[in-house]
Amino acid sequence: MISHANILIVDDERIARENLVHVLTAEGYHAVAVESGMAALQQMEKDEYELVLTDLMMPRMNGIQILEHIKEMQPTTEVIVITGHATVSTAVTAMQKGAHSYIAKPFNLDELRMQVRKALEQRALSVEVLRLRQVIAQGKQDFPLVGQSESILRLKKTVQQLATMNCNVLIQGETGTGKELIARGIHMLSDRSHERFMAINCGTFTAELMDKELFGHEREAFTGAQRGQKGILEVADGGTVFFDEMSELPLNMQVKLLRVLQERTFLRVGGTQEIPVNIRIISATNCDLKENVEKGTFRQDLFYRLNVVTLSAPPLRKHREDIPVLVGHFLEQHRTPEQTITTISQETLDILMNHDFPGNVRELENIAQRALALAKGTVFTPDLLPYDVRNIPVENPLQTLEEMEHRHIEKVMLATGGNKTQAAKILGIDRVSLWRKMKRHNMINEDS
Repeated sequence: MISHANILIVDDERIARENLVHVLTAEGYHAVAVESGMAALQQMEKDEYELVLTDLMMPRMNGIQILEHIKEMQPTTEVIVITGHATVSTAVTAMQKGAHSYIAKPFNLDELRMQVRKALEQRALSVEVLRLRQVIAQGKQDFPLVGQSESILRLKKTVQQLATMNCNVLIQGETGTGKELIARGIHMLSDRSHERFMAINCGTFTAELMDKELFGHEREAFTGAQRGQKGILEVADGGTVFFDEMSELPLNMQVKLLRVLQERTFLRVGGTQEIPVNIRIISATNCDLKENVEKGTFRQDLFYRLNVVTLSAPPLRKHREDIPVLVGHFLEQHRTPEQTITTISQETLDILMNHDFPGNVRELENIAQRALALAKGTVFTPDLLPYDVRNIPVENPLQTLEEMEHRHIEKVMLATGGNKTQAAKILGIDRVSLWRKMKRHNMINEDS
């Protein structure tokens, strides 16, 4: 957020540097000062800065040259130039080259504070505009919760209510029910929507990698850390962090997350300075966290911090009446100009309406994408459905256990879009066991 911005000061006069650091630190900013342009560029290779204040007239590398390098290294960083009365024309040149503004020496402290605040606000706006352009370019929709069934209408209403609150939310539901989509909806309808929504899957990181991903790190905190880096919590300050598969969060990370919720501060990896943070946490799980608490694999105190409000994402088999509109939505969303499907046959729709969808809405989306890729005509016909969904009788209905296992694994892998971690959970085995079974059934390559 603006109030905790990183600011770099570049001035060859020691007293000027110290005064600026004192004033900006008192305002709540994290200010660092260096004595030359070269030192400034080295500092920017180590860390990210929202704003740079640089003197114009310095030996070896002047403020204009520093400005040009900064805009190449970190284009969204704003620059304020500090100048004597005799060099105002040079300061104007700096603004033409991308500087936010200039302050003439000796500067008024109120003017300094105002210019710094304006520059940081401009930077925040520029970053948000860039983000929105990327969203538009990618054709993303912020909250496409599709469906008109009673359960989905209830869910939409609850999401709207939770958006007006600032409490932590726990979303429960099977794999593929759209838990992250629900979390994004809460964020986009809330007062935090102008800040970032950041998602992290607790099941895809080791404890060490999770530590760096969440909290960031300082320079030289570990081998290869040549510059400091913000973590998800710092980037999302003021916004929302979504923890998917919260049950997979390692115990040592549970302790750290609990401290963040209690103290509203954290330390970067290798850091000693407490960083304040203001975030809303929305977590999701496809299991009963209470059972994990009873087993001792999840902290009870963290559970109650996260579970202020519980929200349930219904499985698709519980709102089958939404299948037709969901199929239409996915066909429209993923269709390219070269793909021809415009309608779905009644026979195909009947088959889908009778399918159990172990992978829920995500499985249905995969089926729609598959049909678009394979279709030769304009109608979504049954032959475009996966074999197991079509449920065509086989020549020998009496199968061996090996054959049944092969078919079932194949069906679950389709439902999860090939995600082995999720497939293993549905099958009730660990990921290594799934890999071995798939290898035995020749479902993967030797080098995969």
